[in-house]
Amino acid sequence: MTYVIGEIGQNHNGSMDVARQLIDVAARPVIDDLFNRELKKMDAVKLTKRDLKEELSGSAMRQPYTSEHSFGNTYGEHRAALELDDVQHYELYQYAKSKGLDFIETFCAIGCLSLLDKCQPDFLKVASRDLTNLPLLEALAQTEIPIILSTGMAGKEELDQALEVINKFHEKISILHCLSQYPSEYQNINLNTIPYLKENYPEYKIGYSDHSIGIMVPVAAVAMGAEIVEKHITLDRSMKGSDQAGSLAPDGIHRMMRDIRNLEMSFGKHEMYVENSIKSTRTKLERSIASKRPIRKGEKIEKSDLHLLSPGDGFKWIDKDQVIGKVALDDIEKDEIIYKDQIQ
Repeated sequence: MTYVIGEIGQNHNGSMDVARQLIDVAARPVIDDLFNRELKKMDAVKLTKRDLKEELSGSAMRQPYTSEHSFGNTYGEHRAALELDDVQHYELYQYAKSKGLDFIETFCAIGCLSLLDKCQPDFLKVASRDLTNLPLLEALAQTEIPIILSTGMAGKEELDQALEVINKFHEKISILHCLSQYPSEYQNINLNTIPYLKENYPEYKIGYSDHSIGIMVPVAAVAMGAEIVEKHITLDRSMKGSDQAGSLAPDGIHRMMRDIRNLEMSFGKHEMYVENSIKSTRTKLERSIASKRPIRKGEKIEKSDLHLLSPGDGFKWIDKDQVIGKVALDDIEKDEIIYKDQIQ
């Protein structure tokens, strides 16, 4: 089944309470009301950890930040307000595990690996911006924790360089097709990259990290072979924060999970066959050989006496030679199915 990651990122807005609520939303049961069926919930949540000493240039960090989504007077203050420390990340790791979810971390700098003194995430995520940050990739790879690479800003050359660095230490790698446009315009997404990656990198799991609005594209990505899907989640798309509007709120999370899990069930097998569930419908609606006129006992049945009517529990037209030329054992009324025990 598709491994689905709810990306919290920094949509917690620096609040542990909001972060826990987001984990609660990701852990909710997924119920398909149409069939009253409980489906597999989201698999994991992901947080982002920055080391502000390795984030931006000093002048950029000191620059005034007047956006409506700002949490501080300067960009540095804004970033600091959104950052959780190692202890808080560890508490959220424990909370996610208590809810039956895997826990994934995006480390944006080598200094963030200090969290590993407290816990080991199930995966380490490399943000698109850091696919060319080869020193960071080497430090992450040395932990031997499985790595998920996002390719939102990269071509094949950059991806191959990143893989070469990580492969020196391990090959537990997943690759997510991604477009680092927020929100992503549909004409730029190019989901055909998913089968391209599966063909060219068959040794790795291939998935999709989505920045489009809504649920259509991640569901389509699963249909095209994505084994991992990552999607930003929020409590409310109108909340303050630059990623909130492009994230899925609880209702959208439920609809995406419902559609992905139902899509997975719909794939079935690589063959053509009659599904058991349609047998009663087939009997009710399919056509059988029927009398076109009243046929009296002892009469010989001609082809001109026959046509096709429902239900489908009698002779099919392919079997007409088992009826034509036979003699009626009893009277057969007009427009009635002709059964085996009525002829000889």
